[in-house]
Amino acid sequence: MQLEDYFNFLAPNDIRLAGSRIGIETILYEYIYRARTPEEIAQTYPSITLEQVYATILYYLHNKETISKYIADWLEYCLKSEREQDENPPAFVVRLRKLKAERGAATQVLNEH
Repeated sequence: MQLEDYFNFLAPNDIRLAGSRIGIETILYEYIYRARTPEEIAQTYPSITLEQVYATILYYLHNKETISKYIADWLEYCLKSEREQDENPPAFVVRLRKLKAERGAATQVLNEH
């Protein structure tokens, strides 16, 4: 079995573990940025095996420059999406924020009396 057989290469920015919907960025974020062990990662995601986690880490180590850019691009996309969501929240989020503000104001009035 080749290392690449552990993955589905759907697009240049979408590499997933074969047989799952989990992207390699998910595993590598846990490993690199959260310092989680392969065993902890495998326990967190029961749809994948410990072998798949190790294969993902090994793939990263064999292709460090390319995969580091892949992860950096993914993180940039996540941050951009988060900013856009904050700037243009869906209507239901606006309604929830308004309700929360109204409840907060009502609680404050009750506490003042």
